[in-house]
Amino acid sequence: MEPTDITILILTDIRDQAKLTNERLETMREELSRRIVESEIRTSTAITELAGTVRDMTHVLRASHDVRPRLERCEKDIADLRRRIAER
Repeated sequence: MEPTDITILILTDIRDQAKLTNERLETMREELSRRIVESEIRTSTAITELAGTVRDMTHVLRASHDVRPRLERCEKDIADLRRRIAER
């Protein structure tokens, strides 16, 4: 079977289209990689901010917990004072 001009043209066109498809795929792969990196950076930043917020809230809760016994003593003293005033 002898190659004909049309066969050569068709095969050349197929080759050229395959090259274009490979270039588009490469471009898409690079774009996808860039987007993944950007997403990971945003996620990492959000996690870091969240960790800071959790650390701040832990500090607030610990401070609140540390003050609780003192607050309860003050409330008891106030109740005792009110009772003494009422007895007069």
